[in-house]
Amino acid sequence: MRWFETPNYNFTSYRYLGYLVSGFFIVLAILTISIRGLEYGIDFTGGKQFVLEFQTQPDITAIKQNLTQSLGKAPEVKTFGSPTEVLVLVDSDKATNHLQDLIGQSTQQLYPGDEVRFIKTDVVGPSFAHDLKASAIQAILFSVAVIFIYILIRFKQWTFSVGAILALAHDVLITLGIVVLLQGFMPFSLEINQPMIAAFLTIVGYSINDTVVVFDRIRENLTKYKSETYETLINKSINETLSRTTITSLTTIFVVTVLFLFGGESLKSFTFSLLIGLIVGTYSSVVIASNIALELHERYYKKELQR
Repeated sequence: MRWFETPNYNFTSYRYLGYLVSGFFIVLAILTISIRGLEYGIDFTGGKQFVLEFQTQPDITAIKQNLTQSLGKAPEVKTFGSPTEVLVLVDSDKATNHLQDLIGQSTQQLYPGDEVRFIKTDVVGPSFAHDLKASAIQAILFSVAVIFIYILIRFKQWTFSVGAILALAHDVLITLGIVVLLQGFMPFSLEINQPMIAAFLTIVGYSINDTVVVFDRIRENLTKYKSETYETLINKSINETLSRTTITSLTTIFVVTVLFLFGGESLKSFTFSLLIGLIVGTYSSVVIASNIALELHERYYKKELQR
């Protein structure tokens, strides 16, 4: 950690290189999403859901693997309510009764000494799935709008708000592009479902927290070093918060990695997306957000001085 004891890196001088790297990944993400498309889960496409109750706590991963063989495709399996209740979501054209029989037989083979019973059976229609998809998009857009207003009120400069929002769009787009690119290549599902939406909202919250810390230091330094140039102040602020940003990110990434490795099949897509988002978000907080604010500040005030 000696690199972060008294850092003095000139981040603003390499901002165009950062734009180039980010631009490459953004273009790649847009092309990937356009060509491959998003793979939606049952939450957003509709399907059939079954709630099973076991006498003892079952192994979610084992149930999913067993059901995949019985149903011919991987269902979504997760704990529902108590540890002994399991929710199974199936995207299939087969009759509900037939699916229920297949699931019942499969779980009884896996747990022959356990009395497994169905306590709920529902069909998720396309209209409900469409409403859920619209609600997820609205949740993300609403959170971004609130963040824009919050930063504008707190820092009283629209350049900070635009820099933060563009950095958030950068994080979400690149993370989504990587997720879509790796669909089908990973040993676990990366479909867009409710846990995945939760992961993206978590990425937004984490990224904006890092960005606000840097912006807060810029605001403090603006009053402390009035004779310094704006670019020098931004460099100074990023360096002063670099240790905090790096250590916080590394500890969070370590915890999420442990969850990814040992948290079970149901957490794989959530934690994997979160890991990518944490890395991209840390990068954007240091390289993208402040430099965009700098670009807008210089161009805006240059125009103001030329009038």
